[in-house]
Amino acid sequence: MADAGVRIDAWLWAVRVTKSRSAATALCKAGHVKVGGDTAKPAQAVRPGTEVRVVTPHGTRILVVRQLLVKRVSAALAAAAFDDLTPAPPPREERTVFAQRDRGMGRPTKRDRREIERLRGY
Repeated sequence: MADAGVRIDAWLWAVRVTKSRSAATALCKAGHVKVGGDTAKPAQAVRPGTEVRVVTPHGTRILVVRQLLVKRVSAALAAAAFDDLTPAPPPREERTVFAQRDRGMGRPTKRDRREIERLRGY
């Protein structure tokens, strides 16, 4: 089995990247999973040393497969099954500020638009 590899959707579920295998399959079908730089289908096999990029609602994660898992394991064992190369998020002070309008406020006025552009640095 180690020579054949493990399905990417099963591996993502086993190492606790997604809550369910069907969620992992949906990520693959939507094109949010890349294996070795190419978009992966759910049945694509991964082997140790393979780089996997996963776009989740919490951001992009870069993982390198260290161990093949088919069954879901504890968090400690799952953490040992991959190397996480995801860069740390920038400090809170360096994050960009997004102008948000309250729901139901309608279109921004000319004055609002100028303030938004000033915040974005245009």
